[in-house]
Amino acid sequence: MALGGLFVFAAAAGAGDEPAAAPLPEARAFLAEVRQRIHTDDFLLDQYTFMEKQTERRLDGDGHVTKVTSSSYEVYPSAEPGHTYRKLVERDGKALPIDDLAKEDSKQNEKEARAAARSPEVQAERRRKEAEAIEELFRLYDIRIVGREAVEGREAILVTFAPRPDVETTTKAGKVLKKFSGRAWIDEADRQLVRVEAELTDDLSFGFGILAKVKKGSRAEMQRRKVNDEIWLPAEARFIGRARLFLVKGLNIDTLSQYSDYKKFTVATEVEAAPQK
Repeated sequence: MALGGLFVFAAAAGAGDEPAAAPLPEARAFLAEVRQRIHTDDFLLDQYTFMEKQTERRLDGDGHVTKVTSSSYEVYPSAEPGHTYRKLVERDGKALPIDDLAKEDSKQNEKEARAAARSPEVQAERRRKEAEAIEELFRLYDIRIVGREAVEGREAILVTFAPRPDVETTTKAGKVLKKFSGRAWIDEADRQLVRVEAELTDDLSFGFGILAKVKKGSRAEMQRRKVNDEIWLPAEARFIGRARLFLVKGLNIDTLSQYSDYKKFTVATEVEAAPQK
């Protein structure tokens, strides 16, 4: 979700040709309108509770599935932005015991009490970092309009994006996204990101490559949908590729995250969602 959320910054436009009768939007105006409406998915999801289901398929060297695991979470915002409460409620189709869920709720309540005291300062810092990331990512990508396509019945502007080689990045997000290129669909009416397909153009290391290294050619996909006819939120995120963990273990994985049951977060929502014996 973090990767899918940051690609929303890549909704810029360049020049292109359109064979259809309707002309493509003018590049500068389109870019300005999209930029005015940009927020990361992390920012938007801090206002909602939702369900998240993760399904991971392990593959052998020939692409055959060797193992499938799944986990389902109830996800809640936190008083500390960026630290959502992801409560595991089901593993491989089996619900977790109610007592285990109650213990997790108790631990989270203690964390929330500590975080609430510093929430205004954290919110201000988060807004600053988001503005910094938006500025950097608009500098980072060379993005060009290449056409217009329908996505789930709505007209979308298709763009390609690739990092400019001469741009130095300063944010953590920028350092990661500089190694991705691909294409994106932007809803023409709402100027909102609908879909992203991206490919890793170089190996991506974490912890100097000791913790993990994601291999060049791995792919990330993200789909968003309009919820309650008012806001665009994640629907699916997928990663397909090869990785190496702790310098030893190699993995071929196909991971799918699906998001559903969005509800505007309020105190009443939290009480209603609490587990009942």
